[in-house]
Amino acid sequence: MAKHIRYVGLDVHADSIAVAVAEESRAGEVRSIGVIPNSLEAIRKLVKKLGPASSLRCCYEAGPCGYVIYWQLTRLGVPCEVIAPTLIPTRAGDRVKTDRRDAIKLARSYRSGDLTAVWVPTPAHEALRDLVRAREAAKKDQLRARQRLAKFLLRRGLRRPAKTRLWGDCHMQWIESLHFEHGAHEATFIDYLHEIRHATERIARLEKSLDEAVEKMPVELKAVADALQALRGVAKLTAVTLVAELGELSRFPRPRQLMGYSGIVPSEHSTGGPGHARRGGITKTGNAHLRRVLFEAAWCNRQRPRISAPLRRRQESVSAEVREIAWKAQHRLHKRYWTLASRRKPQQAVAAVARELLGFIWAIGVHVERHERHNEQRKVA
Repeated sequence: MAKHIRYVGLDVHADSIAVAVAEESRAGEVRSIGVIPNSLEAIRKLVKKLGPASSLRCCYEAGPCGYVIYWQLTRLGVPCEVIAPTLIPTRAGDRVKTDRRDAIKLARSYRSGDLTAVWVPTPAHEALRDLVRAREAAKKDQLRARQRLAKFLLRRGLRRPAKTRLWGDCHMQWIESLHFEHGAHEATFIDYLHEIRHATERIARLEKSLDEAVEKMPVELKAVADALQALRGVAKLTAVTLVAELGELSRFPRPRQLMGYSGIVPSEHSTGGPGHARRGGITKTGNAHLRRVLFEAAWCNRQRPRISAPLRRRQESVSAEVREIAWKAQHRLHKRYWTLASRRKPQQAVAAVARELLGFIWAIGVHVERHERHNEQRKVA
């Protein structure tokens, strides 16, 4: 006898979960079950009430609550998917938004197959990604702290000595030697300086933890991170960020899908038949952390193709196939940048180079992942 499938929509919040159920038939009932506490025991009782677990299909929106509900339901044997919020279809003119209505809409859309699931990282992968993002947040805090102190000194008419590197050792020694007549100014200066020191120590501590985490990465992910460093502009931190944000690159069947995921593809509004194509700026939908490191790496391809000493050291441990892809990338991306830059489009040039760089990242990642899987199969055999 075939199992009767129930589609469960969960509107998840920090303390509560609104639940709705859609029966398998498209003409079947979609009803609200109510609100339950956001706890493991309440979820276990819900599964027992609606079960058996194998007949349920649950979904909820990706959000600040993370993947805790996903892992809890998976351990209970319930298939679950985390849904991309921006891709949920919405009726025109619908201006009423409540937890109950959101749960019903999730259940109904999930049953009809109109929802798009996001990739769920493993707990170890999520931990690495959180560490990478913590380091990025620390760098932003350091930048803000430095800007506050620099503007404070500028208002006091103080400028750094000539021939000193900004925020270098000599610059910091000069800053630490300063004193102010008014007590309020002195207190402000000490507070700003303390924030810079704290941010610097925080970054050093996080980078040390990141180095330790990289050494403990799964073999396949570490191999991909090492191989990506063969590309110009992709050093250790950038490679680890790419791996942490993208996960398994072979989950994208084609590089164009990866480019769309990054949000570095042009927007388009084309109506009225052939000859009416109108393209705008990049969509910026998707992963902003990924876009940031890609744009930083893309700038390096302004220079002529060459193998520098640091890049040569990074390429020592990779295969000849990966080095060939990386060398091809240098030539293509350099030509692409200057073709567009010569038309006085420097920002569009960087965006185009970052988009094409993703194609080479996909090629290297897929090649290494297949190679690692082949080696694993040989070991098992």
